[in-house]
Amino acid sequence: MSYFDELASQYIDGEWRQGAGSWDLIDVNPYDGGKLAAITVATAAEVDQAYRAAERAQRDWAEQSPYARRLVFERAVRIVEELEERIARTIIAEVGGTHRSAAYELFLTKDMLREAMSYALRPEGSVLPSPVPGKENRIYRIPVGVVGVISAHNFPLFLAMKSVAPALALGNAVVLKPHQDAPVAGGTLIARIFEEAGLPPGVLNVVVTDIAEIGDAFIEHPVPRVLSFTGSDGVGRHVATVAARNFKRVVLEMGGNSALIVLDDADVDYAVDAAVFSRFVHQGQVCMAANRVLVDRSLQAEFTERFVARVRALKVGDPADPSTDLGPLISTRQAELVTEQVEAALAAGATALVRGAADGTLVSPTVLTGIAPGDPIARRELFGPVVVIIPFDGEDEAVKIANDTPFGLSGAVHTADTERGVRLAHRIDTGMIHVNDGTIADEPIVPFGGEKSSGVGRLNGEPTVEAFTTVKWISIQHGRTHFPL
Repeated sequence: MSYFDELASQYIDGEWRQGAGSWDLIDVNPYDGGKLAAITVATAAEVDQAYRAAERAQRDWAEQSPYARRLVFERAVRIVEELEERIARTIIAEVGGTHRSAAYELFLTKDMLREAMSYALRPEGSVLPSPVPGKENRIYRIPVGVVGVISAHNFPLFLAMKSVAPALALGNAVVLKPHQDAPVAGGTLIARIFEEAGLPPGVLNVVVTDIAEIGDAFIEHPVPRVLSFTGSDGVGRHVATVAARNFKRVVLEMGGNSALIVLDDADVDYAVDAAVFSRFVHQGQVCMAANRVLVDRSLQAEFTERFVARVRALKVGDPADPSTDLGPLISTRQAELVTEQVEAALAAGATALVRGAADGTLVSPTVLTGIAPGDPIARRELFGPVVVIIPFDGEDEAVKIANDTPFGLSGAVHTADTERGVRLAHRIDTGMIHVNDGTIADEPIVPFGGEKSSGVGRLNGEPTVEAFTTVKWISIQHGRTHFPL
């Protein structure tokens, strides 16, 4: 049994209710097009109600002992563990995640919830000296108040929880707007988990809606002081612009165009394994995915032969089948976009070593070569099962090609000499890069984020504390100040 029947609604101020909009958002299974749920969208007035409820509830929540707040997250972990199979089925049905992809997302989600327990205890204050005799300077780290979270569809549960859980643990209230293609797994399911874990009403609110209904009401609203956004760079730029105009802080996790670099001394079989995972997990719909595989020319033939053989063996089909490697893309429009990108590259002179085909939302893998490093398909994010293999001669050329993109989120370097890999990694303009591993990684205490068009700010570890708290200076004058006037 999935959650679609019972969670197809809004969650505002601790109440489950239907939206007041004039139309329904239809949640569909991307594999077979079947209707999962119809959710009447929230209006701008309901967005206001959600933010006002969060504002009212936040102070009491923040004043609770951090040890009491931590208990909510302990219970949330147990709830996810108990309901793991049901949650996995929801992810598979709503976003086309395979069994392996859903299991990976649940692993990351549980890890984040466990780490959120520690965030309740992390804020530290300090006492600083003053040049004024008798003055005591106390610095307090306090919640920002209310955080607005806009989440993505590809790993909906985890990517929403990545902001929601730490923000709550640090004493904030949250209003979450899930992606319209994942309103349950990325939104109302999270509300249910925390409701059952004992989170007080109003501290977390979920509004399922669309900009066609509310415009910029979610990001312009005066209550939230921080907006956390995960999604495309185009929408992220708009969020940042509106936030700046309204003096809000932002954390933006946007797209990527990662390069996995295979140096001349790499373990070829291992590099092939890493490249297949880094490109094709969740059908390539991952911001950290390796869109480009850069291979030293001395290994090009050997690597390409083994890589192509592995790719041809990947099974595309029903994500509910445990043997499926690649399920559907999130929508037919995304499948069409990926196909258009491949066709444009082929028309420009690329060669398809593996030529995938689209059947509705199912898109089989494509491996391209003969691409000039500056070609559009080598510089943009490819949110689908398409990979470009580019040969290089020497490290300097590898660095030049890897950096020739507006994005800078993740990457990987494969070499027998780990310190050589580290030296090369320092030269790549990216927020994260991994030596002898895949490009896809996320650990709850390690700063996560990108450079250039891949985002602003970091999450995980101490950067999360910085993102969702602020500092307050309270000074105490012991004795009398002698004023100059």
